[in-house]
Amino acid sequence: MTSHSPKGAFKIAIAGLGTVGGGVVKALAARGPELSSRAGRKLEIIGVSARSKNKARGIDVAGWTDDPLTLAKGDADVVVELIGGEEGIARQLVESALANKKHVVTANKALLAKHGKALADLAEKNGVTLKFEAAAAGGIPIVKALREGLIAHGVDAVKGILNGTCNYILTEMESSGRSFADVLKEAQAKGYAEADPTLDVGGGDTAHKLALLTSIAFGTAPDLGAIAVEGIEHISPDDIAFASEFGFRIKLLGVAKRMGNKIDQKVHPAMVRVRSSLANVSGAANGVLVDAGEAGSFFFSGRGAGEAPTASAVIADIVEAAGGTLSPVFGRPAASLAKLNLADGKQAVSSWYLRFEVLDVPGVLASITRHLADAGVSIESMIQRGRAPGEPVAIVMITHETAQHEVERALKAIGASDKVRARPCMIPMEL
Repeated sequence: MTSHSPKGAFKIAIAGLGTVGGGVVKALAARGPELSSRAGRKLEIIGVSARSKNKARGIDVAGWTDDPLTLAKGDADVVVELIGGEEGIARQLVESALANKKHVVTANKALLAKHGKALADLAEKNGVTLKFEAAAAGGIPIVKALREGLIAHGVDAVKGILNGTCNYILTEMESSGRSFADVLKEAQAKGYAEADPTLDVGGGDTAHKLALLTSIAFGTAPDLGAIAVEGIEHISPDDIAFASEFGFRIKLLGVAKRMGNKIDQKVHPAMVRVRSSLANVSGAANGVLVDAGEAGSFFFSGRGAGEAPTASAVIADIVEAAGGTLSPVFGRPAASLAKLNLADGKQAVSSWYLRFEVLDVPGVLASITRHLADAGVSIESMIQRGRAPGEPVAIVMITHETAQHEVERALKAIGASDKVRARPCMIPMEL
C-alpha cells in the first residue's frame, strides 16, 4: 500500500446515472463538505454521462457528455463506472480510464469477475487504484474487511447470501407457503426482481460476487468459470416446510472454502440452521460469514442493493481514492494472484436433505434405502406422509455426512425407477 499527498480538488466523472449513480450525485450534493473533509480535499463532480440527458432525475447534470469514453480522457481524477455489463462500453471506459492514469470506482461485478486480473494489472502498471466495494454486497463493507481487516490468520471459508432477490423470494415462500412462481411474480411487481430474473434466480449474480470474494480471500485471480452454480427455481414450498420441521431454513449461498491446499467454490441452495446468523438474514438483505482461522468467525449483514446502501459503498471508495492511498485491487499485487487451484466439489462431505416423490406402493421405501446403502449413504432421520390412494407421496430424509458424489450416485439409481415421479431433490446442510 502506497500513498501520496493530494492537492487541490478531487475531480469526479460519473458514467451511468441510474439508481446508484443518481444516489451518488445526491449524496455528494447533500453532504459534500463533510465528505470533502474526510477526503482531505474538495470532492467535485466535473462530468457525467448516461443514456438520456433529458430523463427526469432530480439531480444536477452539469458537465454532461453524450460519450462516456470522453470522461476517461478529460480532467477527472477518478472515473466512476456505473453502466454495468462485462463487455462493451463499460469495459472500454474502465480500460481507457486506467490507461489514462485515472482512478476507477465501479459497482460492476460482472466486469471484474471476468476481467479482474487484467484490469488489476493495468491499474498497477499506471499507478492508480481500482475500487469495487459496491460490487460484492451493496452497502456491506465486505471487500475492505477481507482485503485489509482479516488478513492476520488467513481465511478458511466465506459463505454468503449475496443476492437480495433470491433471499426475498425464499423468505416470502417460507412465510406464506406460496410457490416459487407466485412469489417471483410478486417480486417483479415490487421491483425486487427483473423482468428477466434468470441472472438472479439462476445463481449467476451470486457467482459474480463470489468470484470477487474468493479472489480477495484466497489470493487467486477471479475465475468465474470455476464456480459450480445452481439456482433456486426448483425449490418447492414442501422443501421449505420440511426444512423447517428439521430446524433449518433454505438459503441461496455463495460458498468458497479451503479443501486441503485447494479451493472449493460453488453457488447453491443450502440448509442453514434456524439459529445461525445466515438463517436470520431475511427479505432482500445480504449476509456474509467469514471464517478467519484463529481469529474466529465474523458475520456481516445489511442491505445488498438499492440507491442509498450501494451509493454509500461507491462514495466510500471515492473518498479513499481522494485521500491518496493506493492498495492492490484484490489485496495483493496482481502479479502474485495465483491461478485458482480448484478442489473437486463432488468430494465435499456434508449431511444432505433428500426428497423423493414416489408412488405409495409396497417396496418403494425398501428400494430407496437399498440404493442409498449401496452407495454408502446412511440415514439420520426421515419423514414420510401418506396421501390419497394413487397420488405421489413425499419421502424426506436427512443423511449422515457423505461425499456429494456418493449421494448423486444413489439418486441416479433411485431416479431411474418408474415408481419415482419426479427428479429427487438434494440440498446440502451447510451450517
